[in-house]
Amino acid sequence: MDILDTAFDADRFFALLAASEERLLMLDYDGTLAPFTPDRDRAVPWPGVPELIDRLIDGNGSRVVIVTGRGVDALLSLLGTVRRPEIWGSHGWERLRADGGYEPPDLPPAARLGLDEAALLAGESAGEERIERKPAGIALHWRGLGRRAVDRLRKAVEPAWRDLAARRGLRVHPFDGGIEIRPTGRDKGTAVSTLLAETPGAVACYLGDDLTDEDAFEAIGERGAGILVGTAARPTAASARIRPPGELLGFLQRWIESTEG
Repeated sequence: MDILDTAFDADRFFALLAASEERLLMLDYDGTLAPFTPDRDRAVPWPGVPELIDRLIDGNGSRVVIVTGRGVDALLSLLGTVRRPEIWGSHGWERLRADGGYEPPDLPPAARLGLDEAALLAGESAGEERIERKPAGIALHWRGLGRRAVDRLRKAVEPAWRDLAARRGLRVHPFDGGIEIRPTGRDKGTAVSTLLAETPGAVACYLGDDLTDEDAFEAIGERGAGILVGTAARPTAASARIRPPGELLGFLQRWIESTEG
């Protein structure tokens, strides 16, 4: 584990975890629990991850929540666990609770119209196979394309999306492998802040890899640990970095051992 913040002490963190009666583990999906793939509909978790998540859910006092940019239904089709975790989908716009209760996105009418327009604009340049329609956003994926093709798509779509965003109360966000347009007002940090407020005494941790996870790292702040998952270092608000899949599996296993001991 790379320590990005000298104030973070992994041994102390896991000791606190073992002594606590409440634990909150929040996990991004793409790039964190699952490797990136050009075919986003086949992005299944790293081998061993589903089994560890099942053990975490069944474990002693751990609340496990997936916080993802994917829609809830899209994630459930890929996760591969026996037990179903709580899920915050679409960057905080939809929620699946532990009891199975579902809270759909409540989007302003202007935002809904803007997303429909964004899908049409992108489809004209990229084709439907590159467009992902989410419950609260539209993503344009260019993973697997060459640099020239990426530059062409970016120049064709991004300026039009930014103009549309200004008119419809939306915002354009880059991510690893594309750009996304979605409503303002919620993000992964919103989900993390809500979860922290619901479990004020818990030892908390958030694992994520992408620029969209920085909102979550900032939200967790001193309430817990933000862990960047990735092979390359980059500027981040996280406290430490682990490399997938080996160190990721090791981190989850150590969490289990700390809470079951």
